[in-house]
Amino acid sequence: MKHLEELVEHAIEGVKDRGEGSYGCDLHHYIFNEDYYIIGTALAKEWVEKNVGVYNAIEEIRQYEQSHFGDCSTDFSDPERVANMFAYIKGEEILNESSTLGYRWNNRLDEEDVENIVSELEELL
Repeated sequence: MKHLEELVEHAIEGVKDRGEGSYGCDLHHYIFNEDYYIIGTALAKEWVEKNVGVYNAIEEIRQYEQSHFGDCSTDFSDPERVANMFAYIKGEEILNESSTLGYRWNNRLDEEDVENIVSELEELL
């Protein structure tokens, strides 16, 4: 996941900013779904091409949506939607690497939880 270091860093910053007092199960939504990760068509196109490859991103999104929703609804003609859905999927995978978050999934996170989650995510860098 080295090529997606910036997503790990984004997750870490999100945990630091939004983690304490949040339910563990809401963290992914706050960090990767409340706002676009990448804004702008040109920037999104460049980010996908540089970090993943267009076809790899599309295939990953297609498989994820098919598996989770039974249908694929992302507009693949929109680079911004592709980049942000890919970031959403990878963000879920990144946060799933934290055993603390898994353990505290249905609980409000305290300062110690946030420190542990950040520490676990930093190991991915």
